[in-house]
Amino acid sequence: MQTENACLQGGKRLKGIVAGGRAGQPLVTVISAVYNGRPYISGCLDSVLRQDYQNIEHIVLDGGSNDGTVDVLREYDDRIALWRSEPDKGVYDAWNKALAEARGDWICFLGVDDEFLPGAISAYMALAAKNPQAEYLSSRMQWVHSSNYQIIKGSRWNWRNLVMDTPHVGSMHRRILFDRLGAYDTSYRIVADYEFLLRARSQLITAYMPVVTVMVRGGGISSNYGFRAFEEAARAQIQNAGRNKVLVKLNLYVQKLKFKLRPLRYALAGKKTSAE
Repeated sequence: MQTENACLQGGKRLKGIVAGGRAGQPLVTVISAVYNGRPYISGCLDSVLRQDYQNIEHIVLDGGSNDGTVDVLREYDDRIALWRSEPDKGVYDAWNKALAEARGDWICFLGVDDEFLPGAISAYMALAAKNPQAEYLSSRMQWVHSSNYQIIKGSRWNWRNLVMDTPHVGSMHRRILFDRLGAYDTSYRIVADYEFLLRARSQLITAYMPVVTVMVRGGGISSNYGFRAFEEAARAQIQNAGRNKVLVKLNLYVQKLKFKLRPLRYALAGKKTSAE
């Protein structure tokens, strides 16, 4: 059994195989944080390996799983750039650790229960080539709930919006963005990714493509914590984006009400989908 302070690790980098820049192909770092994710981790890893873009490194940080996740990581040892299993203080702490290891010109984050669709990274790098000044690239996602309810979501990043409708999963961050804005604020347990982007306010240079690049399973960190996610987002909007407190609190009330009605909406949509 893994002890509290134990650290297990592996991957191609430890064998001296290091990814690097290629002519016309910037290095892309994919970061995945996981804790007890055995049911889905192979799908996540395979979705990265199946990409037709050739210059990718995948870094996986495991928080000390005890469900066999590490056994799966060992099976992929010769195909993952770097994996490490050790206790952490949550997803964003793991992401910050992985950022210290990342060597890519572009960096993205893929949840262990999420999967890139074929050609996703190639599409992103084509978007980057067309928008050489862009620091953040986003697209759309296919959101799938366990009730069979599915929806396509995602719009262009707008820091003034009170509702976050830009999927962070799989979106691309130019490395210099972290040099400029710093790491993730771990005082935010659920929406530190959103808070990070808000720091730049109107100075963030973005590009968007209305293409579905990733499949996201419902029940991730923001879904599991419910109201707290909305409360954290409200705090970030007031502190980082300078939004009006009254408007933010009114929006918070509306979002909480919608969240309460989610189970009914998903159940009804799921029954309709099954009937079809």
